Formats: sequence, structure tokens, C-alpha cells
Amino acid sequence: MKAVALDLPAFAFVVGTRAALAAGVALLVSRRLTDGQRRTAGAALVGIGAATTIPAMMSVLRGIRRFRASQGETSVDRDTRLIGTTRFPRKGDETSA
Repeated sequence: MKAVALDLPAFAFVVGTRAALAAGVALLVSRRLTDGQRRTAGAALVGIGAATTIPAMMSVLRGIRRFRASQGETSVDRDTRLIGTTRFPRKGDETSA
């Protein structure tokens, strides 16, 4: 399971946008409103949910990076000068069979 560090406003934003998208889809498939009302409200909520998907995703990805940074996980850089070189075994690299 992945852990994400989100502050409360970012978490509320993500939950709210997902709820708006779900409510829009529910209104589009329900029969409680007239066709015009249903289409208008449903399309507006689906549009809001879809338009806010990218910012919500960026917020979650920032939270994942923030969590990894707080845990001490760092990305490893590659040195292009070492591509194609041979690495000789060091003490302790032997495999025990």
C-alpha cells in the first residue's frame, strides 16, 4: 500500500472533486429529475469533476513525493560516463550457494 502525505485542504479538494464527479454521474443515470434538469446538473458536476482531475492528481503526486522525502528515500542519479563499463566484484559480493 502506498502512503501519501496530504494536508487537510488538499485532501478535502481531492475528496470533494471525486464526490462532485460521482454525484454528476449519479444524476445523469437517475430518473428523479426531469430530463433537462438532470442533464444540466449532471453535466455541470461531471464537468467540474473532470476539470479538477489534473490538479487533484498533481496534489496527490506531490504528497507521495513529500512522503518519500520525509522517509529518506532519494532518487539515484545515473552517471552516463559509466555506461558500458565493467564492474569487478568486491569483497562481500560473492554469492553463497
